[in-house]
Amino acid sequence: MAESKTGGSRSVTGGNRIGAGREATGTNKVGANRIVTAADKPEDNREAPGAKMKMWGGRFGEKTAASVEAFTASIHFDARLYRHDIAGSRAHARMLAHQGLLSADECARILSGLNEIEGEIARGAFVFRPELEDIHMNIEKSLTERIGPAGEKLHTARSRNDQVALDLRLYLREECDRIMALLADLQAALVRQARRYRQTVMPGYTHLQRAQPVLVAHHLLAYYEMFGRDQARLADCGRRINVLPLGAVALAGTGLPIDREFVARQLNFPKVSANSMDSVSDRDFVVEFAAAAALIQVHLSRLAEELVLWTSEEFALVTLPDAFCTGSSIMPQKKNPDVPELIRGKSGRVIGNLMALLTMLKGLPMTYNRDLQEDKEPIFDTVDTVAASLALSAELMAGLRFNEQKLAATLNRGCMTATDLADYLVRKQVPFRQAHAIVGRAVAYALGQGRDIAELSLIELRRFAESIEEDVFQVLSVSGSVASRVSPGGTAGIRVDEAIAEAERQLADYAQKEHQ
Repeated sequence: MAESKTGGSRSVTGGNRIGAGREATGTNKVGANRIVTAADKPEDNREAPGAKMKMWGGRFGEKTAASVEAFTASIHFDARLYRHDIAGSRAHARMLAHQGLLSADECARILSGLNEIEGEIARGAFVFRPELEDIHMNIEKSLTERIGPAGEKLHTARSRNDQVALDLRLYLREECDRIMALLADLQAALVRQARRYRQTVMPGYTHLQRAQPVLVAHHLLAYYEMFGRDQARLADCGRRINVLPLGAVALAGTGLPIDREFVARQLNFPKVSANSMDSVSDRDFVVEFAAAAALIQVHLSRLAEELVLWTSEEFALVTLPDAFCTGSSIMPQKKNPDVPELIRGKSGRVIGNLMALLTMLKGLPMTYNRDLQEDKEPIFDTVDTVAASLALSAELMAGLRFNEQKLAATLNRGCMTATDLADYLVRKQVPFRQAHAIVGRAVAYALGQGRDIAELSLIELRRFAESIEEDVFQVLSVSGSVASRVSPGGTAGIRVDEAIAEAERQLADYAQKEHQ
């Protein structure tokens, strides 16, 4: 089994991992499997009322209305949980056999049938039936049809309430790992570009106005830190995901002699849930994941916004690869940064998914309510959107190039070393507020002359402060300004080199752990 990185657990679904190879989109779909309706199988319309209609239909005297079936069915989206559902059923069957609630032969036939179903779904050969509502009932019904009465025993001491809670935890446990890996890929692209441009200087901005010179590498490493916090949040979220809910049953537990710790070991959960009512109603872990994912998408959006600005003719600081841009249907000269724009735009849907989950939960009483079915589409969409955005961002960052000539030209305007002159005066024992006022007057004078403060002569500078001497010009140079920022976390080359080396060490450690 492949080692998981979330909470020290291991993957329960073997080598057929969702998102294997870190594919960003389409990895969780069920392929060519068909959703079959009553029109496809007219014999289903002849089914008599009562228990035969539904696996839960014993107390009902009428067949479910077709409109209700269509409205309540979730199989068209929760089918992607098939591997997780089958993994949970395998562990549950083994526990039932271990506890004497299944014979060894019954357990073997259940496991064989589940393997067969999993293979068919993976190949796209399985037929899903909407009247069976969800992935759980579709698998259980198919299993019973294949192996007979032994299949009807699988649901002993289990409810769909704790079953779906388990499936979601298994699913999100995997997705935490996958998205953390995609974050590491993006971080690696940022670090490679930081090393490439470690001596290139660019304007640093506040309020989108030129502020102080910084190294390009320093700017890129700011995003490295940002995405590192995203990884830490997912890892922390993973610890709360990694709790086994199975065994809570509908809401009150069971009187049958089950062994929850046995199932936890089978599925590599370090702990079991403490309260059966909370176990089936808890979706905090889903919201927490969605919140962490929303923040990832916001960070991607901020990076995308800078790329959109930097690639404009007004900035022209960066060139994106042609393969990641599109043209205009009417203006032949256009090269549009569509990928960053879409990543920026998709932040709205990921934030919206978080709001949908919070709103869905806010009025629910204990314990399971059918409203909870509405947790899946938002979280699936969030996973797909964030994963695709991360993968594309990593490719984009790997391929972009900074316009070093244009960057150099931008450094001669904006009086970006004004703060350095104030610091120079502070070292001459001028109180900072006085130094600030002096430099402010010097800046106003330089701008009035159409020049940068660094272009003023010594005579001109001494009009504002007699303590200014010849050594001031080293302070006023862009290179001197950057080199002087040696405080921890600063933009000086020595500090940036240290930061690059540390980032490379962290990425190497992550890669080593991922392959253990």
